[in-house]
Amino acid sequence: MPEPNHPAHALDAMTTFELLRLNLLSPMVLCFVLGAIARGLKSDLALPPAVYTALSTYLMLAIGLKGGVALGDARITEIILPILATLILGMLIPVLVFLVTKHFGRLKTVDAAALAAHYGSVSVVTFIATLAFLDSAGHPYEHYMAALVAILEIPAIVVALLLSRKSTTRGSSMKAALHEILTGKSVVLLAGGMAVGFITGHQGMERVAPFFVDPFQGVLCLFLLDMGLLAASRLGELRKTGPFLVVFAVVAPILNGALGVCLGQLSGLDVGGATILGSMAASASYIAAPAAVRIALPEANPAYYVTTSIGITFPFNLAIGIPLYYEMASRLAALTA
Repeated sequence: MPEPNHPAHALDAMTTFELLRLNLLSPMVLCFVLGAIARGLKSDLALPPAVYTALSTYLMLAIGLKGGVALGDARITEIILPILATLILGMLIPVLVFLVTKHFGRLKTVDAAALAAHYGSVSVVTFIATLAFLDSAGHPYEHYMAALVAILEIPAIVVALLLSRKSTTRGSSMKAALHEILTGKSVVLLAGGMAVGFITGHQGMERVAPFFVDPFQGVLCLFLLDMGLLAASRLGELRKTGPFLVVFAVVAPILNGALGVCLGQLSGLDVGGATILGSMAASASYIAAPAAVRIALPEANPAYYVTTSIGITFPFNLAIGIPLYYEMASRLAALTA
C-alpha cells in the first residue's frame, strides 16, 4: 500500500462523525455509490467480465506481494498469536452463524450452512478497503495482515460444510469443494503472491512498485464501481430473504466485528491491526464461498447467501462498518491502556 501522507495516529483525534465522513467521502466508497446509482438509473454502464477478472487478479496479487514482504520482516513470536486469533475466528464464527440462522431464523440446514460459509470466510475487498481507510488517515497497522486473510479464507468454509455434511453433503462433493477452495483464484493469488513477496523481499518489491503500489487505489476505485453495479442488482431479491435475514446481514457483521477486534487486541495487534481483523471477521465472502457452496451445497438458495453478503453486508461494512470497527478498537485500547 502507498505510504500514508498524513501524520501517524491522525485518526485518534477524530470523532465518530468525522470518521464516517472520512470513509463515506473517500473515492473508493463514492465509486461504489456511483455504480449503485448507475444501476438504479438503468444506465448501460458495465465493466466487461474480463475487466472484472483483471482488476480482481491485480488487487489480490498486489495484496499478496505486500503481505509477503512484510511477513519476511516479522518475527515468528510477533505473528503467532494473531494467526491463532484468526484461526479461532475462522472456526467460531461459522458455528455461531449456523446456530443462529438455523434455530432463530428457522432456515433449512443447507441454507444455514451456506450462510455460515459466507460469513465465516472473508471479503478480500473489505480487507483492502480497510487498509485504504487507515492509509488515507495515516494510521499505522501491521503490514503482515494479508497473511491472515489467506488463513481466514479456508477454515470457515470447511467448518460450514462439515456442519451440513451429515444431511446434505456427500464425500465426493466435499472433496470437490475443498479442491475448489484450495485451488481457487483468491487463495492461489494471495498465498502465491505472499510467497513471491517473501522470497524477493523489499528489493524485488521496489522493482514492481510503479505497477503494484502507485496505481493500487485507482484500480480499487474501478473495482468498487463494478461492485456497486452488482450490489444494486441484488437489492430486488431482498423480498425473498425475509426480514430476519435483512436484520441478520447488518447485526452479524457488527457482532462478528466486535469479536474480531477483541481477539485482535488480545493477540497483541495495535489499533490499526485490530481494526483490520475486526473488518475481516465482520465481512462476508462473495468469491471463494459462493464457488465452494455451489459445488458442495447445490440445494442452498442463492437468494439468501448472495443477497445478504453482497447486497447488504458489503455496502454496510464499506460505508459504516469500517470506521465503526476502528472506533471499537480505539475505545478498547484506551480501556486496556
